[in-house]
Amino acid sequence: MAKKTVASLQTGGGKEHTKVIKMVRSPKTGAYMFKSEIVHNDNVKTWFEEN
Repeated sequence: MAKKTVASLQTGGGKEHTKVIKMVRSPKTGAYMFKSEIVHNDNVKTWFEEN
């Protein structure tokens, strides 16, 4: 899966996207988890507010 993501970002449109990672706490166990996603540069702030 990661190889496909990297390959698609190197085709020229990758500079418009950013990989964002956010640490969130699990409601069941209380342990920390990481959410990561590749979003468009215009939507980075909204992604952090929603997630």
